[in-house]
Amino acid sequence: MREYSEQAMAYSAPPVPRLRRVLKLWDLIFYGIIVIQPIAAVPLFGVAQTLSRGHTVTAILIAMLAMLLTAVSYGRMAALYPSAGSAYTYVGRGLNWHLGFLAGWAMFMDYLLNPLICTIYVSLTIQRIFPFIPYVGAAVGFILLITVVNLRGIRTTARTNIALVAVMSVVIGAFVLLAIRYLFRFQGWSGLISYRPFYDSSQFQVQALVGGTSFAALTYIGFDGITTLAEDVENPRRNVLLATVLVCVFTGLFSGLQVYLAQRVWPDYRNFPNLETAFMDVTRRVGGPLLFHALGVIMIVGGFGAAMGTQLGAARLLFGMGRDNVVPRRIFAYLDPKRNTPNYNIIFIALFAFAGAMTLTFEQGAEAVNFGAFLSFMGVNLAALWQFYILPQQGRKRRFWADAFVPGLGFLFCLGIWVGLRTPAKMIGGVWFLLGFAYLAFKTRGFRTELVMTHFGDA
Repeated sequence: MREYSEQAMAYSAPPVPRLRRVLKLWDLIFYGIIVIQPIAAVPLFGVAQTLSRGHTVTAILIAMLAMLLTAVSYGRMAALYPSAGSAYTYVGRGLNWHLGFLAGWAMFMDYLLNPLICTIYVSLTIQRIFPFIPYVGAAVGFILLITVVNLRGIRTTARTNIALVAVMSVVIGAFVLLAIRYLFRFQGWSGLISYRPFYDSSQFQVQALVGGTSFAALTYIGFDGITTLAEDVENPRRNVLLATVLVCVFTGLFSGLQVYLAQRVWPDYRNFPNLETAFMDVTRRVGGPLLFHALGVIMIVGGFGAAMGTQLGAARLLFGMGRDNVVPRRIFAYLDPKRNTPNYNIIFIALFAFAGAMTLTFEQGAEAVNFGAFLSFMGVNLAALWQFYILPQQGRKRRFWADAFVPGLGFLFCLGIWVGLRTPAKMIGGVWFLLGFAYLAFKTRGFRTELVMTHFGDA
């Protein structure tokens, strides 16, 4: 299988003027926290508790180990290709451009599904706060709102995101303090300090923990966005690697703290009024209606920002594919002449999100996102292993632990999480992946010719 021509490689990494390297390590860390959001584990709590049989903290910490190893691979590949920022590029350059396309195809599924799972969760949250609004009505209203905003070309700004993260931090900080007060007041130190959230012999099952980990891993999705800033960073070889690792550590420990307290406040995972919004019931128990509604509001606002951004990101990817004639150019490469927005694509994503919200559960949609994400993560780990250990090294010695063990173990952990996904997610992801594989085989005449590559990392 021969490699792509220099022209194809130039397309994937077009020569652009170098930006000034002004971002420091803490700038990257803060950016990563904004992307992941400090309440990433909140919408996953109820379902993860049920899947893991009350071991969500352990599931989050196991997933953190897989993400830490993968973060090292991302950081090293970003140092090797400091102008790149996606699994598409790292797998394409590190292994093979055909495999890079498939990694990008898996990423594209995540962009399509993110507006869908945001729609599901926000609609369920609206129902909890305003029970008189039906689920269908909430979904229609939410999708219409984000679509109209994107059609008008209005983008969320970094300042808005920072303000949102600040409000989230205040609300979740209030929960932490009130939960500690609640536990100490009614149970003393035995209620506050316990090993049962980590291991409960009466409920523990390895298969359940694997399933819970495969779902809870969604907590970390987005950490790789740090690598998109590699060209703007001081000392990217050091800082990108450190930032990705530290963001994963912060996310795992802070999310683990939230979930630990929630498990102690509400230990019976079989008795949630609503699985998808279970954390809201925990906040009501420790903080009353005020904290309950405050959490609901920030989940709605956060979901709005996430859905709007990913809807536009998916629309831009479709535009790139239409521009390259991967999909019909007349429809998908259309831009509104006034606002320069891919209107047809935005509307298509909205219809797709609504259809999915009426068909899938939050759990199914979230696990399908993990299907694509962990395929990409496995690809990046293999690319790092290949680049730093298998290929001949000039000017440096191979280091087994750093060059082979870390990416190899990262690959195995990600593979284990990916295998642990439930059957519906594997079916959804499998069909999508086979479509991409069939398309690639058809366009390259059995992988013998070149394929114009859409830069999946552009969004």
